Amino acid sequence: MTPQQWTYAVFGIVIVLALIFDLGLLSKKGEVMSIKKALLQTCFWVALSMGFCAFIWYEDGSRLAVEFMSAYLMEWSLSIDNIFVFILIFGFFKIKETSYARVLLIGILMAIVFRAIFITVGVALIAQFGWILYIFGAFLVYTGVKMFMVDQHEEFKPEENFAYRIMQKYLRISNQPNVDKFTIKQNGKVYFTTLTVVVVMLAFTDIVFALDSIPAVFAISKEPLVVYTSNIFAVLGLRSLFFLLRGAVDKFDYLQQGIAIVLVFIGLKMLAEIWHFKLPVWVSLVVIVLCLAGSIVYSILFDKKLPVKPTESEES
Repeated sequence: MTPQQWTYAVFGIVIVLALIFDLGLLSKKGEVMSIKKALLQTCFWVALSMGFCAFIWYEDGSRLAVEFMSAYLMEWSLSIDNIFVFILIFGFFKIKETSYARVLLIGILMAIVFRAIFITVGVALIAQFGWILYIFGAFLVYTGVKMFMVDQHEEFKPEENFAYRIMQKYLRISNQPNVDKFTIKQNGKVYFTTLTVVVVMLAFTDIVFALDSIPAVFAISKEPLVVYTSNIFAVLGLRSLFFLLRGAVDKFDYLQQGIAIVLVFIGLKMLAEIWHFKLPVWVSLVVIVLCLAGSIVYSILFDKKLPVKPTESEES
């Protein structure tokens, strides 16, 4: 077996064992995940990703390892942006906290399948039409500028979501609240519950985010090994990250701008290759780390949500 084949084999074994351990042994149906447990599971997935990066360095060399780390951080940051939308979806449909873990698990596993399909298609397109990378670059610059200027989370409205409207139109949806099942029977007919609707919307939302994140990863590395593994590691850690950050995401007011700057940088880096100008991979890694860390620190120091000045009646 070649070094890359060994890496794929190890990756497959690690992911299966990790899923059994994290999603099976550590997760109980109907359990509300505590902050402490979410922190432990987030550390578990991050440590596992770092360990896999070290294995890539040993087996395939430093270049692929740095590319993996850059791509992983890129995907991880966009996954954090995902959490904002997930919170809106759960709140809109009034899903019970005891159902969060199960719904997230199914939605994330569906997202992995769709991402694998997108990446496979992307690899094939790039191999056949190399110029498509420049289209990806222009798209990333446009997306980054738009993300910097417009608060996408305020624009997102679950009731106007494409997947939600399609399900409402073609499926029997029950509006019965607090149902902990995916289907129920009413008047002899099978109806899908809001849990099913939320699972599909989570998967669809991740597909939309993948339209940004996958081209961004191709800008960092064109190696299928790096693109596949960085995506899957970032998405698998999303569930525990959701429980860890759901009470704090509104504190990161400027994280979106940090991610936007990264997308613009990655897009420009991709477009610069038209003139055969290439930056070392480690430069991308440094830019990603500085933008994400800087936006988080800036969010903590300069909160958008200024205290409301009391009215005269309240003062009296």
